[in-house]
Amino acid sequence: MHERSLPASPNWYCSRCSDVSDRGVLAFGARSVIHLAEVSASGCTLLGELVGHKETVSGFSFCHHAGQSHMCVSGSGDGSVIFWDSDSRLSTRELSPHQSPVSAVHWSPVDRNLVVSADEKGVVVCHWYHTGDSVSFFPEPRTVFCLSCSPHTWNHVAVGYKDGMIVLIDVSRKGEVLHRLRGHDDEIHSLAWAPTASEESLYVRPEELTDREEKGCFLASGSKDQTVRIWSTAKGKGVMTLKLPYLKRRGSGVDPAVKERLWLSVHWPKGRPTQLVSSCFSGEMVMWDLTRSGKQKWSLFGSSSEGQNHSRIVFNMSSVCLQDDSELLISTSMDREVKCWDLASLECCWTLPTLGGFVYALTFSPVGAGCLALGVGDSMIRVWNTLSIQNQYDTRSFWQGIKSKVTALAWHPKKEGSLSFGTDDGKVGIYDVFSNKPPQISSSYHRKTVYTLAWGPPVPPMSFGAVESKPSYSLYSCAGEGVILQHDPCKLSGEASDIDKLIRDTNSIKHKLSPHTDLSWKPNGKVVAIGNEDGSIDVYQAPSLKLLCSIQQHHKIINTLRWHHDHSSQPELHYLLASGSSNAKVYVHNLRSIIESPADSPVVLTEPYRRLCGHTTKITGMAWSPHHDGRLVTVCYDGTAQVWDVQQEAAVCNYRGHVGPLLCVDWSPVDPDVVWTGGRDFTVQEWRLSKQEFTKPPKGKKMLELVEKMKVNPKKKKNKKAGGATPAEILTPSVNGERGRGGETAAAREELSEDEEADGSSTSSSVKSTVLLTGKCALLCSGDLVLVQTAELALHVELHLLSMKKRKPRSMLPLSTSMDHRSKEELLQDCITLATVTNSQGECCIPGQGEHIHLGLFSDRQALYRMFEAEEEGHVEAGHYDSVTYLRLWSGDLEGALRVATERGELSDHLLSIAPMAGYAVWCRTVEAYVKQLCLQEQYLKAASHLLSINKVYEAVQLLHSHKMYREAIALVKARLPADEPVLKELYSSWAVVLEKDGHLSSAAKCYLAAGASFDAAKVIAKKNDVSSLRTAASLARICGEAGLAQSLSLRCAKDLAVAQDWVGAQEVLGSQDSLLVHRLHVCVTELLTAMLAEAKLVNWSSVSGHPWASPGGRHSSIQDRIREVWQEEFGVSESSAAPGSIPALLQELKAVESPQPSTHLPLKQVLRLDVLDAVLSWLVEDDAELIKELWQAVAWLRDGHFSVSAELCRLLFPNGTSVCSRKYPKILRHTEEQAKAAANSLQAFVHYYLLYERWWELSSPSKAGAPSNSAVVNGGSSEPEVGVCPATQTCVNEKINFDASVLLSEDHAACQAIRRSVAEIQERLAAMVAQHSSGQQLDPDMKQADAERRPDEQESLMSLSTKMSEYHKKLAELPDTVKVEPLGGGGVCVCIIDR
Repeated sequence: MHERSLPASPNWYCSRCSDVSDRGVLAFGARSVIHLAEVSASGCTLLGELVGHKETVSGFSFCHHAGQSHMCVSGSGDGSVIFWDSDSRLSTRELSPHQSPVSAVHWSPVDRNLVVSADEKGVVVCHWYHTGDSVSFFPEPRTVFCLSCSPHTWNHVAVGYKDGMIVLIDVSRKGEVLHRLRGHDDEIHSLAWAPTASEESLYVRPEELTDREEKGCFLASGSKDQTVRIWSTAKGKGVMTLKLPYLKRRGSGVDPAVKERLWLSVHWPKGRPTQLVSSCFSGEMVMWDLTRSGKQKWSLFGSSSEGQNHSRIVFNMSSVCLQDDSELLISTSMDREVKCWDLASLECCWTLPTLGGFVYALTFSPVGAGCLALGVGDSMIRVWNTLSIQNQYDTRSFWQGIKSKVTALAWHPKKEGSLSFGTDDGKVGIYDVFSNKPPQISSSYHRKTVYTLAWGPPVPPMSFGAVESKPSYSLYSCAGEGVILQHDPCKLSGEASDIDKLIRDTNSIKHKLSPHTDLSWKPNGKVVAIGNEDGSIDVYQAPSLKLLCSIQQHHKIINTLRWHHDHSSQPELHYLLASGSSNAKVYVHNLRSIIESPADSPVVLTEPYRRLCGHTTKITGMAWSPHHDGRLVTVCYDGTAQVWDVQQEAAVCNYRGHVGPLLCVDWSPVDPDVVWTGGRDFTVQEWRLSKQEFTKPPKGKKMLELVEKMKVNPKKKKNKKAGGATPAEILTPSVNGERGRGGETAAAREELSEDEEADGSSTSSSVKSTVLLTGKCALLCSGDLVLVQTAELALHVELHLLSMKKRKPRSMLPLSTSMDHRSKEELLQDCITLATVTNSQGECCIPGQGEHIHLGLFSDRQALYRMFEAEEEGHVEAGHYDSVTYLRLWSGDLEGALRVATERGELSDHLLSIAPMAGYAVWCRTVEAYVKQLCLQEQYLKAASHLLSINKVYEAVQLLHSHKMYREAIALVKARLPADEPVLKELYSSWAVVLEKDGHLSSAAKCYLAAGASFDAAKVIAKKNDVSSLRTAASLARICGEAGLAQSLSLRCAKDLAVAQDWVGAQEVLGSQDSLLVHRLHVCVTELLTAMLAEAKLVNWSSVSGHPWASPGGRHSSIQDRIREVWQEEFGVSESSAAPGSIPALLQELKAVESPQPSTHLPLKQVLRLDVLDAVLSWLVEDDAELIKELWQAVAWLRDGHFSVSAELCRLLFPNGTSVCSRKYPKILRHTEEQAKAAANSLQAFVHYYLLYERWWELSSPSKAGAPSNSAVVNGGSSEPEVGVCPATQTCVNEKINFDASVLLSEDHAACQAIRRSVAEIQERLAAMVAQHSSGQQLDPDMKQADAERRPDEQESLMSLSTKMSEYHKKLAELPDTVKVEPLGGGGVCVCIIDR
């Protein structure tokens, strides 16, 4: 169909959107189309397109199997997967297995029938081509970025995800995950398998060459984290990481304003297991040698000369092996170029430029033969040397200073290389294409898109002045706002002139000129034709721009104008002007007589010289052949280019190679058989007239009906009815073929932005197989392809366009407006009636009411008021009260308008802003009403702001407070009211309660502090009950003067820290307050005890922090001496301390401190008592009685639940027996009180009991040779300790007992314990009897058996048991209190050890 073409750019940010077949056919997805090209080392040839997807192609893969290499598969953003035959360019199967956009697709290199696809939701689908079956997997709930089937194992597929995870799955086991490869931190862009099925090529260490149970191959991955990783699929882990090198870009201009993300593509060439290709930061490509040592393991592609590499990031790479065993690599990039590389030399073989937008303009240079300029929607200009022999795609790109879609181009007629351009944002500039300088930009911008540029002779005021200062040519630009500006190419910085002023002055025109849409200068520069929005064409004579004639032929917007060239052999052809508009017809006018013999007044032409009919929708461009006389080519929205013989009014040929509407055309300046066209399909195509099989444009159904009607009644002009437009016009986003907004012109003038550009295929843009793919029915009739669109499709398109129409706002004057839609006769009679009323004294009617309501708009004010009253009644009936409000506002009844809006609850900011015009009282009432309305709408902030406008601050605060908007209410009070305002404290307190309830304790505390309730603030913070909160609460209470609360919170915090073994933290918390000295001493004693017990390995508590003085080294003989020394050194506490740290004061404080009761169920660290602390303090004040009692309590309280700890504590307190309390501070203990004596006896017995037990354990130990083996425990004994007690006691014990064991014998203590045991037995018996009586049940069988075994005199009743209980209590009361309070050391048990 075509000779050469520039295709659309490959899609960006797709992991596999291009591939090369084994036969050397390259395919890449560009928008929703797949382009095919045959590649070789010398160049490429475009073959055609695969059309069928509705959305962007996101994945593509060829089948690399013999006999099936022409088959391929693609995935799209609409979730579809299509199988193709690249030879016939038709789809063989279309599937929709995905609910989300397809992100990757791959045809298995091992199994010729397996295709795997994945979507953005993480669903992986396996398709079996030969059976049509498919199965879905969901290995990971992540977004899939890429996938690749193993070239060695058919069922292994690697999937790369957005979060950096790579998953290796087995599709034969329902998608079972074999390995999860973790190492990348960001998106996985590409995956590539090693070409060899082993993992030995990269192992260089002998230990890695051992036989492995599993066989695998290497997998390469490229990620956004700037690394390439090599993975072992057998081990499931990475073996190599390659960091991308930063390469300084050389040459190759790139727009610095375009910020691009990194895309890292990898490719493992065939037959090169140790070499890997990857892209780099800025479009460079590197070849990695995976066996090379050292830092630089890579070689740069195209390093021999500048400009070979891509200038932007590379997305896809694929390779193909040629018949001569050479391997080519094809790469696609963001720079819109497809490059071919020789992998042997790493040099670029050829480059295929592509286009990234609509081709809005193309034009050949009149000076440089074969130099074609392209204006493209990707904000770039391409200049293509079409006559180059070495490189058939020799193009240069220009982007500097553009930054918008290039919509118009024009070469200078004499100056070589000077190219003017216009853009979508109204910019006009001039490029010198033979230099690297940025373009010159005109300082005069258009307000809308520039659609036409033309070089012509200067006209006033630019033509005034000296000859040497005048430019030979001016640049004229026509844009969407309907203005034509004249620019001085030598002084673009100067202001451009609007030629409309010259036209009005020269032709004495007073009325407004129609917006201009196009202009064309006659080649000799004497006449210019200007097309207008209303379809007229005005022809002016230069330089004064005198109007010669006006052509009233078209009735729709003029899109293009072209004069015939001046080198024709027939002079009459020099005056032919061709015009195309949105009415699908081309008219040619011969203006020879008008130009050669101009009349005194402008001539109006209504009949054309030639009429060219055939297109079915708007004409977008045209060009006269420079090689023929009267040969014209036109392009249209129907997607075809038509060549006409104008003199014969005959169609020559029709080109249908494009997929969408065409926008521009030009004839080759060197070959009369070649035409170039560009369109909305992002392509430029070169085609020959002699090779076209069609003669006329395709005709739609509507066009056939129109032709039949014209044959029946050719002279009668039919009014266009609803639905009578051609299908192509229905598909065209225009209103009656005219510009929709402010003079927007031409076919390309309604284009969307680059990302929103649609395919725009009309009903007649189908060729060959494209007809089948667009879902239309084709009929072949008389050599022309007639497309019949189904009624359902036409209806669907029409309804869709109607829904897209902007809804017309409701009229404020509907009654009077409806009167304008009456019959023509009635409307004309209205003119007579109005003239009669206006010019006669007698009134024949009353304007503004009744049948003449609409005349109130054209009569006096009273008539207008009458019309308003009638309109108001109509609005009230229709429920349009907002319109009533505006009508009253217009009539000056502002108070009435506000009243209506208030009653209906339809007040607005606009009405409120004009309310002061009605007076202060009205304004205040309106504001209050609007506040109520806003509250109903839950717009409380806005309501409070309006209350402030009428100085109702308290009401505004109360409004915010009542709706729990405390933050805003507080800000308002602090900004507008005095600082001591009571409402502020109330707000803080209310907010604190809400915050405390919601769990925002810190914010609640701040509110309490602001309200002056520091006590509550500290309590709130302490509610969380963690260490940091308690510490903060204690500090806050101390700062605010709440001493009692601060002390309580500090104690709680210190207790938690002590339990957690954070001794330094506990001392810091307690040290912040001087009144807590006694508690600091308690923590000190506890830390020392804990350290000593940990040293003895009796506890395994891990300490968070500790003090140096608690370290194991440097211990004294007793713990009392160590405590006394640390107190004096660290806390300044001694027997000579003064108040408030005096010993008596500390003892007094200590009495108020509660000590925890010991229990076997509580952890030891939670029941550390104050006895040792109290004993040391009593020792310092020489209170011997209290010292003895506290030492007894310190030893005895742990005897039940913590036997070994109690034994170790005895050893620490009395390392040399009870006779010596301290060697460093010796003294004789004097105690005269009975209780103290009993405590001393019990203490002595306790210490001796532990010494006896230690002696017994040592003698019974099997490790001691010759030790006695027989020991007896007499009179019962204490429960045996747990294993491991003996190692804790390491005191050397002599062979003989060195103390009097009689202290362990006490008849009073034994009698006391016997009585207590008897009392306990009677209590158990009584409890059982009471329980039996209350439940009405029998005794327990065991108890019943015991009663039966008793003798009759032993069976007791409740009364006898009570009597015995009383007797035992009397005996217990007769015993001394010292016996009952201070038990003997072993619990009153006599223990003797008999040596054999």
